[in-house]
Amino acid sequence: MADDRKTIGIVGARGHTGAELIRLIAAHPHLEPAFVSSRELAGRRVADHVDGYAGGLRYENLDAAAVAAKGADAVVLALPNGAAAPYVEALEAQAPETVIVDLSADHRFDGAWYYGLPELTRGRYRGERRISNPGCYATAIQLAVAPLKEVLAAPPACFGVSGYSGAGTTPSDRNDPEKLRDNLMPYQLVGHMHEREATRQLGLPVEFMPHVAPHFRGITLTANLWLQRPMTAEAIKARYRERYAGEPLVRVVDDAPWVSRIAGRHHAEIGGFAVAQDGKRVVVVATLDNLLKGAATQAMQNLNLALGLPETEGIPAAAEEATP
Repeated sequence: MADDRKTIGIVGARGHTGAELIRLIAAHPHLEPAFVSSRELAGRRVADHVDGYAGGLRYENLDAAAVAAKGADAVVLALPNGAAAPYVEALEAQAPETVIVDLSADHRFDGAWYYGLPELTRGRYRGERRISNPGCYATAIQLAVAPLKEVLAAPPACFGVSGYSGAGTTPSDRNDPEKLRDNLMPYQLVGHMHEREATRQLGLPVEFMPHVAPHFRGITLTANLWLQRPMTAEAIKARYRERYAGEPLVRVVDDAPWVSRIAGRHHAEIGGFAVAQDGKRVVVVATLDNLLKGAATQAMQNLNLALGLPETEGIPAAAEEATP
């Protein structure tokens, strides 16, 4: 490997997001995977479990001290909520210069950590080496609402539908294809973690109603927005295009985007812009892949930023046309 490559370790690599991260890191021109830790898969070849990865790494079962001792330039924590603390403590004690990107919700409400939704927060980045990766639904909510938040007359009401990969790999009703067949499963209709997260980041109350659908990946987020004054669809669309101009990972489109067209892609799409007759209510639709822009791709943006690399380096969509 080239001497200037940065080394990245992943803890909790068994899940869907861990696999996406392994693929992205392995294909990155300036990064290399240093280790992948998974208790369940310890000793097995990563290439046997991650399509598109052909390297020689094997999964390891590493405790917090062993992770810190690896000396990686950055560590991504792809763990369930509530499990990050021992790893953060060990890295702080043994390798404080290590960049940590936490994909769980454990540090999204911690002001000492940079909240890494780059299209909305990169102006606040001050070289922090502790980065909290946003939630998938929270990313979609914020991208859909942010361009209009100063002119809203009421809390945004957001109806979300996710593929069942968002429920992780631990068996449950929400990732059981048989129970989801021909079904739409509502859950945690008030007080969802991503509702609180989006409320904190946008600085206004957000109402969010999540559902799980039978498809594997991808989020549709429909936001009902009441405006302080009448606006036309074209004026609203222009506001979104201006806000996301030059952002390769956010595309503003005319029609309401389809989740089937976002699966496996690294960007978010925002469109629809249906305006009520009085001009004071607009419905906006956002889609993104919950495993990519909702998780692994966003983590790659944050890794690049913290390691001094171009933000979209190693992300395939970066070569595609940005929002005009």
